[in-house]
Amino acid sequence: MINVNLSVLNPLEQQIHAKLYDYSRQHSNIRISEAAELCDCSVSKISKFVKKLGFENYKQYLDFLYAREISSKEPSDELTRISKFIDEFDEKKVEELITLIEAHDKIILFGYGPSLICAQYFEYRLRTVTNKVIFAVADEISISSISDESTLLILLTVTGKFHTFESIYNAATAKSCQVAMVVEEYNTDLFKQCDHIFWLSKYNQPDDLLPYEKSRTVFFIFLEEVIQNLMRRNKAAIE
Repeated sequence: MINVNLSVLNPLEQQIHAKLYDYSRQHSNIRISEAAELCDCSVSKISKFVKKLGFENYKQYLDFLYAREISSKEPSDELTRISKFIDEFDEKKVEELITLIEAHDKIILFGYGPSLICAQYFEYRLRTVTNKVIFAVADEISISSISDESTLLILLTVTGKFHTFESIYNAATAKSCQVAMVVEEYNTDLFKQCDHIFWLSKYNQPDDLLPYEKSRTVFFIFLEEVIQNLMRRNKAAIE
């Protein structure tokens, strides 16, 4: 993404741009050393000037100057991964989770590490769109103490490999609580640790990242879509 803003240039930098623009009308290419000589400044000054103008490098500035297609860096792997996830987004999973939420009076959200922070955020979001009792809890004892047959426990995990959910699942089912898991990466070990599993993505994050280092972007996209659908239903019910 490039944002060219000539207004940020000081008078000297505006003169540099004007000189190079005029020179480019008569010459097919301008080396950076040639540009520095023409503008009576250093190569470093030219590099700083083009970056201040909004370009990644001098080559991009030349592409702009000559009205060529501007070259750019390849998008990050994470952006590519998220783009693929959005292109193949499964709305049926959203509807399935909403159906589960609507079937229970109490919702508990839980995750380890950064996933707990996501759970706390969606505790607030769900409270604004439902009249359910919503909790985001930080420990297994709390889950056991407040769970009952009217409860849906939603576990958030990217890989399911940081810590097992087995004891949590056993404690919840002992209270007749249903357990749903929202997981990003496919992991067959998780199938015996919940009643419902929402596997979100076919595109894993790099294996060299530890679980806590992996992004939670997919959670936010999926769960925000759940929130948006619930909001639409509320508005339709009022109308």
